Amino acid sequence: MKTNTSQLDTLIALARGDRDQAGQALASERQNERQVSSQLESLLQYRLEYSQRLQQAMSEGIDPATMRNYQQFLDSLDSALARAKEALASQQQRVGQRQSQWQQEQRKLSSYDTLATRREGLQRRHEARQEQRTSDELVNGRLARTRTSDR
Repeated sequence: MKTNTSQLDTLIALARGDRDQAGQALASERQNERQVSSQLESLLQYRLEYSQRLQQAMSEGIDPATMRNYQQFLDSLDSALARAKEALASQQQRVGQRQSQWQQEQRKLSSYDTLATRREGLQRRHEARQEQRTSDELVNGRLARTRTSDR
């Protein structure tokens, strides 16, 4: 029984390591998600500001060449925004995959912990029965000696 317990302890330690590793990978992917999201927010803010500058320039009067430059730059910002949105969606998918992996590792660890708890309960009951038997044998031995001495 001791060998099985040490094997189970080994499995628990390995599962805990796998779960912790999955947690670190999840944390890293979440950090990357925050960075990508921040970059997207910055691009959105920059596009809004640049668009406002274009509106201001148009209200003050703007030549066609400058208007074309503004429009080309806004188009390049729109392309960058589209790529940033795709990157964020991709990163969110990676976070979801890492989350699932961490949950799977946590379930495995919980299963091993449950087995260990059951095994410990069985071991305690076995030890209690053994202790009770020993106690009963001592009592029965005293009773037998008392009866023998009473004769």
